Amino acid sequence: MADEEELVPSLLAGELSNGDAVPPVCGLSILFCLLLACSYVGSLYVWRSDLPRDHPAVIKRRFTSVLIISGVSPLFVWIWKELSGVRMLSPLLAVMGIRFEGLIPAIVLPLVLTMILFLGPLTQLRMDCPWTFMEGIRLAFDPWFWTLCFNDMRWLRNQVVAPLTEELVFRACMLPMLVPCAGPATAIFTCPLFFGMAHFHHVIESLRFRRGSLSGIFLSAAFQFSYAAMFGAYAAFIFVRTGHLVGPVLCHSFCNYMGFPAISSALDHPHRLTVLFCYLLGVILFLLLLFPLTDPSYYGIPTPVCALAVSSSTLCVP
Repeated sequence: MADEEELVPSLLAGELSNGDAVPPVCGLSILFCLLLACSYVGSLYVWRSDLPRDHPAVIKRRFTSVLIISGVSPLFVWIWKELSGVRMLSPLLAVMGIRFEGLIPAIVLPLVLTMILFLGPLTQLRMDCPWTFMEGIRLAFDPWFWTLCFNDMRWLRNQVVAPLTEELVFRACMLPMLVPCAGPATAIFTCPLFFGMAHFHHVIESLRFRRGSLSGIFLSAAFQFSYAAMFGAYAAFIFVRTGHLVGPVLCHSFCNYMGFPAISSALDHPHRLTVLFCYLLGVILFLLLLFPLTDPSYYGIPTPVCALAVSSSTLCVP
């Protein structure tokens, strides 16, 4: 991992530590990642409309755009592979995290890890929820409830389409192009920059519909970039460690549902000490279990994306 960390300033300077030029694969990788990010965000604005982004008609049109871009995104990776000459030991879809080996652990463990991190907000949600546990279980198995959810365009966007398409484009497609260039560790922190910048497009709509002051809009955009970049690094970590797309998708959907932890309301909660203790316990358990629950031995060693690395990385071994 130390070698990968030393590579970051060298990539920015256009040289390797021994004075050699950066391999052409790095230039191609960055170019294709930028093309993917611009294509994804640009597809949201091919429809001209005076309606806000949460209007069902706008959401449906954007579904069409992002699903088309997501559908052709593997083509970007294939063209990059042909131009760069990078040799893949696994099929393209497997490298992109679409495979069966280790699928069950990939569905369960990353989501459990993320729920542990949100132990505080989940405890607070449970305390404030008017339903009993059994009522919640019955609701989860009620077909009418899920029918209402899937007929709600905002729910469908936040819980299904956005997590699936964003993880496919910004993790499953970008990481296989970045790992051969910079290694797994550096790629984990480079990939989220494209993801964070892609969320700046919300500034356009906020300015257009005059949602707050100019300083407030840009402050909100800076927060969105930071939060998106942090989550992007976590999702990239899960993808590299597990070699699966499904884990980041489920974690993304869960985080969209939970939102940013409402720490201010936790401080004012009637059971403040209990809630704050759960916040702290969740963070501690998350840090302790981060590597054990993403141990690559559960998902197949080496994961296909790790096999693209030029040198070995501690992230890719148990």
